[in-house]
Amino acid sequence: MPNTPPIIEHLLPFLDYCEIEKGLSNNTQKNYRQYLLLFIGWLKKTDNSKLKPNELTAKHIWDYRLYLAREYKTPNGKYLGKKSQNYYLIALRALLNYFAEQDIESLPSSKIKLAKQKTEETISFLEVLDIEKMLEVPDVSIINGLRDKAIMELFFSSGMRISELLSLNVDQLSFLNDKSLNKTYELSIVGKGKHVRTVFISPRSAVWLRKYLKARRDVYKPLFINFRAKDEDNSRLSARHIQSMISKCAMLAGLSKKVTPHTLRHSYATDLLSHGADLRSVQELLGHKNVATTQIYTHVTNKRLRDIHEKFHGGGSAEDK
Repeated sequence: MPNTPPIIEHLLPFLDYCEIEKGLSNNTQKNYRQYLLLFIGWLKKTDNSKLKPNELTAKHIWDYRLYLAREYKTPNGKYLGKKSQNYYLIALRALLNYFAEQDIESLPSSKIKLAKQKTEETISFLEVLDIEKMLEVPDVSIINGLRDKAIMELFFSSGMRISELLSLNVDQLSFLNDKSLNKTYELSIVGKGKHVRTVFISPRSAVWLRKYLKARRDVYKPLFINFRAKDEDNSRLSARHIQSMISKCAMLAGLSKKVTPHTLRHSYATDLLSHGADLRSVQELLGHKNVATTQIYTHVTNKRLRDIHEKFHGGGSAEDK
């Protein structure tokens, strides 16, 4: 295809395709752009800025993988781990899939092999007692403290991702006006990949959300706001602010491990499974597309299965022989 532009000129059409054809979220588009800009930078660095899609070879891919693994360093001066390397490779796969969709001759995406990771991913989660300690940290006599407590209560009640929680608006919680003290509420949210799912707000979480909303003296749209913001357009709380707040609460609660918003999501899933929920139900509650993603919580299911085996298996102990 002599008239096909070089690969580096396909980035913007690819991002338009991601938005219009694939319906990918703004966050996914932003990530793809970031990851592919590194590939474009590598093409320029290796004198391949004029390389066309049909000229891309398996050798180019291998050299790029070596660059990701051995040469490239993050702004913090660190090498990429296997998981991070795969993010860049998955973005490149998506670009090759785009070429195939547009009938642009190029290397099949299947030629891009991902870096092998450990088969078992260890996850960090908190026991309920540790979460209770964190929930006691915010000063609920002030509006910032009420907001922070409501955020953590909602995280642990719903298992939401941070992006899902941040996108919530006040009008989505209008059902809390009924002031029921023992009702679990359903909330429909737009999750990862723009998939709609239902999450649940516990009675306790609902109480703190009501207290927080009652203390608000503004008419801003976002549910969780920065009270220092001068206007509504800049009022929505940032992910960095919430991450910093949760980390600080964990430290003040005397917890030694690193705690992030995702730690609370892991804790939510772990708590459900330890109380007998099945993996499929937890998959649905977390919004995982594939149950294999939910299987990182086997540390819980394996222990529960062992307990069931010890309680009900008729083999008995060695002393019974």
